Amino acid sequence: MRLGPLDPSDGPKAQGGYAQGFSVPPGTGLLFISGQIPVDTEGATPYGFEAQCRQAWRNLVTVLRAADLGVEHLVKVTTYLSDRKYADINAEVRRQLLGDHRPALTVIVADIFEGGWLLEIEAIAALTAAV
Repeated sequence: MRLGPLDPSDGPKAQGGYAQGFSVPPGTGLLFISGQIPVDTEGATPYGFEAQCRQAWRNLVTVLRAADLGVEHLVKVTTYLSDRKYADINAEVRRQLLGDHRPALTVIVADIFEGGWLLEIEAIAALTAAV
């Protein structure tokens, strides 16, 4: 088994720049990243969805860097949106950040813990670089 995206030829094609699955070989270390919220180091929440989305991703990348990892190490990302209307902006920001990297992905429309937050992002990263 190799580390990397899985897109079975006999399954539906992934829509939106993600993989249907992402294999992680035995013995690969994993980093589980708690839901990252759109709050900066001063405790402020940016105004507007795109700014909040970028802040939540900055927070997620900060956790990755603390483990000497980058976005290419992400194997699974789950994004919780407060409203379906944010899906396109969310996808665009994610594509800008991830480039050609395609982790497994889930987007859920849910009631977010704090009323002013418009999203939350959690992830799993592998401690071996993706191929």
